[in-house]
Formats: sequence, C-alpha cells, structure tokens
Amino acid sequence: MFAGKRPTNLGVKDGKLAPCPGTPNCASSQSTKSQEKVTPLPMVSIAKLRQVVEGMELTKIVKETDNYLYAEFKSKLMGFIDDVEFYRDTNANVIHVRSASRLGKSDLGVNRKRVEEIRAKL
Repeated sequence: MFAGKRPTNLGVKDGKLAPCPGTPNCASSQSTKSQEKVTPLPMVSIAKLRQVVEGMELTKIVKETDNYLYAEFKSKLMGFIDDVEFYRDTNANVIHVRSASRLGKSDLGVNRKRVEEIRAKL
C-alpha cells in the first residue's frame, strides 16, 4: 500500500553503501552521524546472511552477489517498504549494513532494531 519507488542509488560504490537520506529512519554502519550509526555486523558468508534474512517475516531478496545482499522488508500493518543492504567488506573483516525506510520520516527505531535482530541471529 505504501511501497514507494525502489531507490536507484543503492549498491556498493568505491567500498561504500549509499548514505542515509538525512531523515531519522535510517541506520548505517558507514555513517558518521551518531543518530544513524550502527556497529557493522560480524563477518559471515553472504549465504549465511541470506539464510537469516529469509527467515525473517515479509522479506524479499532483490539482489545477491558474492559480497553484497539487498533485501526489501515490508511492514505488516501498512505495507511500508524498507531497503536493507549488506556489504561484505573483506578488507575490514566486517559486514557493513544500511537499513532505510523509503517513505516518511520516523520509523520508531524499526531499522536500528532490525539490524540488531539480524546481528543476534548470526
């Protein structure tokens, strides 16, 4: 119902995921802003990460490579879509993550909570 359009700026460019849009509904391990910053995930395979993501409700894998995973998470109530990306950074030995709502301003902490839920399942 409130899906919005899929962003065109997603993916890994020069070792970086897209920056957060400046609204308080995004969490990113590559952000320098305290309100957006989350700790990167521990290094695992993309296959393991995919397994965890697919085990969560209302998810759709959009793109997968050997070092990148992009999934859409849909909210139960209104059908809002969040875009969640993972970059397997072998140089830093971590998985960088970005979770952002497509629409609105506040997400009531949902994107940050999602990252922490994924961390707990790895």
